[in-house]
Amino acid sequence: MNLSFDAADLAFRDEVREFFRDGIPENWRLRVQAGLRLDPSELIEYQRRLHARGWAAPTWPKEYGGTGWTPTQQYIFWSEASEAGAPPQFHQGLELIGPIIFTYGNAAQKERYLPGILTCDDWWCQGYSEPGAGSDLAALRTRAVRDGDDYVVNGQKMWTSYAHVASHVFLLARTSLEEKRQQGISLILAPMDTPGFRVAKIPTMDEKYHTNELFLDDARIPVANLVGEEGKGWGYGKVLLDRERMVTASTAIFLKQTVRAVRDAAQARRVGTRALIDTPDFAAQLAQFEIEVIALQTMVLRLITDAAGGVDSGPRGSMVKLRWSNLYQRGMLLWLEALGPEMAHFHAEDDATLPPDMPAVMQGMLYSRVTSIYGGSSEIQHNIVARRALGL
Repeated sequence: MNLSFDAADLAFRDEVREFFRDGIPENWRLRVQAGLRLDPSELIEYQRRLHARGWAAPTWPKEYGGTGWTPTQQYIFWSEASEAGAPPQFHQGLELIGPIIFTYGNAAQKERYLPGILTCDDWWCQGYSEPGAGSDLAALRTRAVRDGDDYVVNGQKMWTSYAHVASHVFLLARTSLEEKRQQGISLILAPMDTPGFRVAKIPTMDEKYHTNELFLDDARIPVANLVGEEGKGWGYGKVLLDRERMVTASTAIFLKQTVRAVRDAAQARRVGTRALIDTPDFAAQLAQFEIEVIALQTMVLRLITDAAGGVDSGPRGSMVKLRWSNLYQRGMLLWLEALGPEMAHFHAEDDATLPPDMPAVMQGMLYSRVTSIYGGSSEIQHNIVARRALGL
């Protein structure tokens, strides 16, 4: 990847920088720095602003409403968004099911679903994980039995992020029973108001409502909502999971926000007569963290270039996922350390003596624990790297 920006790249950078200048509400910044997703209404507002500018889908080809940007332009866009305190775009529709639809879907599905993803008129959630079938997704047991022009679907999905606000779900279900577990699985689209769908909240320790169980009881979904061929869903699902790791790649660029937040907190906190950032031990920890963030971003650039060129990046996506989740968790702990023992309090709304970063930083630290589980747990990613990179 060539990072010697030419005149066109520099002009594009200035255009993006101008777009973000004074364009991010101040009440978003702390939550974004802490790695917390904004409220759905805020993410919809952000997506629609990008759509109005023609930047709704940085990684999509132009023929489907995307930008058609080069890898360098994608990097510039995400870097400027990070510098401005902007959030990553919500990815379930944009980076997961959208590309699957325009690659494997039929003309009617493309016409129906792609515009709503770009404008965020449709909000998608992912029906993959199940009890007993999380990282081992091939163990899924949700069944879709053909009955005329419908599938009758029964099963349960777990950890379904934002199912309570989603308009649609893309789900994997068994349409036939085969000897090999990966066979007989299909990818199906469905509106969330389908009779037989029931959403149940899963409380999380960060006290933010973002994940659910989804129960499917004799839910009838039109066969027309099948993506691609029946029984080929495992292949489509694997492509989608590779896309999910690309989401991690773009998100890794936003780790620079955490670096800045830690530095600011360490400059503000006094230890005796000097700032915490001037103490040798903390300065060394922050320097090491920033060095590793820069190294990860270099790997991300390579991953972006591979994806744009249609090159199989091998286990690099798993390597990025591993490093990003580890660095995000370390960064949040370092931020807590920089803020001091007052961060043991969870709520700060009624106590002006506590750091203004409360409670978002503590929520972000608690939320960060899930990043080594979702999108394929770290144990699974280590296995992928061992198998594909080391031949073990």
